Amino acid sequence: MKNFISELADEFSSQTHGSSDFWKDHYFIRGEKDDVFLPLSFLQKKDPKIKDTAYLQANGYVISSLTYLDLRSFDKWYKKMFNRKLTLKEKKAIDIIHFPDSKKIFEAVEIVDQVYQILKDHKVLVNGKNLPVQLGEWYAKLILGLHQKKSSSQRGFDFYTHDNKKVEVKIHWQDTTSPKGVKLKKSLVEMSDYTVVMYVAKNFMLRDILLLDSDFVIRKFAGKGHTIFLKDSDIHTYFFSKSNKHYDKIVNKTALMQFSSPSLALKIDEKINTNG
Repeated sequence: MKNFISELADEFSSQTHGSSDFWKDHYFIRGEKDDVFLPLSFLQKKDPKIKDTAYLQANGYVISSLTYLDLRSFDKWYKKMFNRKLTLKEKKAIDIIHFPDSKKIFEAVEIVDQVYQILKDHKVLVNGKNLPVQLGEWYAKLILGLHQKKSSSQRGFDFYTHDNKKVEVKIHWQDTTSPKGVKLKKSLVEMSDYTVVMYVAKNFMLRDILLLDSDFVIRKFAGKGHTIFLKDSDIHTYFFSKSNKHYDKIVNKTALMQFSSPSLALKIDEKINTNG
């Protein structure tokens, strides 16, 4: 089944279909690569026994929303195939049917399990939070010397500086920031002395750090609601990669360089050495 669909996807993608109605499909099947797809209705014409997506799922395929997947190539493929630009409304209605390599995923799960155990043994992972959040919080403790103490509220743990100043730590795990910015709870910022955002790239390395006085965040960025959005365009001059204003808060400079992305490390190396 998989080989048949892959060959059919290659066949379909080898020529344009601007005069057809296949662009109206809500289901598209990924071929062997991210730039080859196949409308489900086209497959059903070739193989009438495929009545619905359940048949494909029973044969190992999974379904994910296009907006959930990072498939930028689909837009280009769609425009090339149907000579029309995919609108945001249409994109939200499209699902991608794809075939995961179960063998590789199983091998990866075994590796991840080993990695998680190592991180648990070294007290990086200690609770139910996901890996990027816990790793980012660990970076904050290691680099900024924060103390993680049991919270009197239901949050679990809070962060404090060596002189007992409360810190609101937010972990942002992406290679880029959403145009809306990093989302913070206004109430938590109000209860803290400092606000720290650890920008963790998808490869788990630090791509930047933001450290601001919480009073400044409330005064400059808080609106009327319960949420604060820190947009890159508004705060980029305060990033560690841009400003050395808070370099005195760095407790472990070696760790900062060790866990920074190459880009961040190059930008801050000279500044750190200059600031001692």
